Amino acid sequence: MKRTKSLWLLLLVVVACFAPWMLGNGPQIDYFVTLMILAVSYAIACLGLTVVSGFAGQISLAQAAFYGVGAYSFAILLVLHHVPYWISVVFAILLTLVSGLLLGLISLNIRSHYLALVTIGFGIILNLVFHNWTDLTKGADGIGGIQRPWLGVLLDNDKFYLSFALVVLLLTGFFIAKLKRSRWGRALLALRENELAAEVVGVDTYRMKLVAFTFSAVAGGIAGIVYASGARYISPDMFTFEKSVLFFAMTLIGGSSSVTGTVAGAFLLTFLPEWLRFLNGMYLVIYGLAIILVLIFVPGGLSGIAENLAHFLRKKNRRSNTIPIGDVEREQQKDVPGWLLQADKKMFTGSTADSLLKVSDLVLHFGGVKAVDGVSLQVLQGDVHCVIGPNGSGKSTLLNLISGIYKPQSGQILFAGQSIGGKKPSHIARLGMTRTFQNIRLFPEMTVLENVMVGLHTRTSASMLQIGFGLPNAAKEERAMRERAIEILDFVGFAESNQLAKNLSYGQQRMVEIARALVSNPIILMLDEPAAGMNEEETRKLVHLLKRLNQTGLTIVLIEHDMAMVSSMASQITVLDFGKQIASGLPDAILSDERVIKAYLGEDFEYASS
Repeated sequence: MKRTKSLWLLLLVVVACFAPWMLGNGPQIDYFVTLMILAVSYAIACLGLTVVSGFAGQISLAQAAFYGVGAYSFAILLVLHHVPYWISVVFAILLTLVSGLLLGLISLNIRSHYLALVTIGFGIILNLVFHNWTDLTKGADGIGGIQRPWLGVLLDNDKFYLSFALVVLLLTGFFIAKLKRSRWGRALLALRENELAAEVVGVDTYRMKLVAFTFSAVAGGIAGIVYASGARYISPDMFTFEKSVLFFAMTLIGGSSSVTGTVAGAFLLTFLPEWLRFLNGMYLVIYGLAIILVLIFVPGGLSGIAENLAHFLRKKNRRSNTIPIGDVEREQQKDVPGWLLQADKKMFTGSTADSLLKVSDLVLHFGGVKAVDGVSLQVLQGDVHCVIGPNGSGKSTLLNLISGIYKPQSGQILFAGQSIGGKKPSHIARLGMTRTFQNIRLFPEMTVLENVMVGLHTRTSASMLQIGFGLPNAAKEERAMRERAIEILDFVGFAESNQLAKNLSYGQQRMVEIARALVSNPIILMLDEPAAGMNEEETRKLVHLLKRLNQTGLTIVLIEHDMAMVSSMASQITVLDFGKQIASGLPDAILSDERVIKAYLGEDFEYASS
């Protein structure tokens, strides 16, 4: 597969080198080649926008600014300071990288449209710098006389240069396409789909945003260099806010998370005004209307049309890849994955009588509401520790505090002897604590397999460069991730699945969420009402699965209202009421405790001791 893709890339590079020379000659051809060079530079800039907006879901309207930083820094070094061509290219890319990194550090704690406003402001400020710092940028006069590169021959001919630009576009697109299918791409897509779920499975979401923003800036800088060298002249009017809007529109029209779609969108919106120019003054109206109609009726862009068509053609032949949720007998025949039997004990080497998780006097108030008020509990290694109580008693808040979603106002949380109170969820996940949510948090536009593979992000280490350049260790790691994800999916009831997570039933989605939490081989698995919304058969399968997991030595913290499930599984029970702990101990004692019966179980509750 890898060799086939490399051959395709080589073939496309050869085509890119020779195709411009098959266009013929003449003024119209010369103009077409000039437009092609412009379209290629736009496409490279839009590919950068695909990473930050399409993959990571962050709204950035600063791409024209990075386009300008690359073009101006390159031109200033090359023309005004006579720095050699390729050294100018390297320094221009580095300067763009630093610009993107600084803007990301400043702005990425800001969300949604506020982030868009910050990026707009950044672009406007840079355009003012290009206009007014005349000693550096030559102001409105611009910088001319920009040279073309030397690659054994001077690419002074526009067709030569177009071939070069097309190769740069192909390499950029190939790199980003490989990135999308890797641990980095899945982490970025997970961030877009559900930031909290991504953080909880171990993705450092702030770092990923910063990486995406910086990568986008670098792509914008490369595009600016390609443009400046192709046009031989730059001025501030070429790097306005309107250009950022155009880049954003190109990305949306093509399909914001599709590499080929983004390139198609860039070429379409570059050439469409030329095709409509015969309409004189009306062409701008039709051009704008066409963009609006596409965004309204085909929100997935050009790539969305292709995907919908492919889905339609496959629909009649599609068969479910899932095992029925209630097929417990079949599940009983499956072996527990070997790696799941070998729990990682590096962090915790004490005896089974020691506390793996210890919570002491934990407090969190929301205004006047005491959500968690002085709660303490100890979870022993290998136990199933159930937390029960009425709705609103603070159970989910307690789990959110332990997993790092909330920061406690006071108290202590020790996991394997380490204090984790106030740590980021991604940090806690890396230590070996994973969880599911009361309301299922999958990544709906990703496949079942991709959802589970995101759970391995903390257990893998291939860098973006290793992945982009197709180094053997990255490919080996990717294969191992896929095999492990398929193995855990098979164990919980999915032989293999390329279905989108959003198309699964509720019970199937719950099992996928559990598989995602298990695939990293955690030390503690925390479940927040996993049986909620399940029917009797689905609950029976869930109980069977959790018991088998516990038999492997996995420690489980379980919030649940299904008392039959609690009674059959619990080693220890902690009871909360109005944020306070009212009881904690062995099931026999807790489920017959008058305080627990009065506060939660009710007088009709009957507990049959095991």
